[in-house]
Amino acid sequence: MNTNLDQARALLPLTPAVYHVLLALAISEKHGYGVMREVKEISMGAVELGPATLYRSIKQMLEHRLIIESDDRPDPVLDDERRKYYKITELGLAALQLETSRLSRLVERARQMGVTFDEYPELGLGGRTQ
Repeated sequence: MNTNLDQARALLPLTPAVYHVLLALAISEKHGYGVMREVKEISMGAVELGPATLYRSIKQMLEHRLIIESDDRPDPVLDDERRKYYKITELGLAALQLETSRLSRLVERARQMGVTFDEYPELGLGGRTQ
């Protein structure tokens, strides 16, 4: 039995903020502001995390060992030494993968139920036409 998967399952469902931060950190290690920019980018502008939400989520993820502070630092000439960098852990990646699967199943079930996104074309979500 995979301990990381069992521990990750116990943390589901993830909050939207935690999910987006883990998704951003799955790409690469980042500092807080970098995470905020990446979340906005990967969500195509639909999600903008404010500092309070971000750092509350980071605190929670550190406590649950979904992320850790990284010892790797960019060249000091290119970076502010006060910044903390974060990286996703194996447990965090397992939680991200499980939550992505859970959300995919949920969306598929919504489609089977006839839920459409046609009334929100500005979101670019597609959906069935009637």
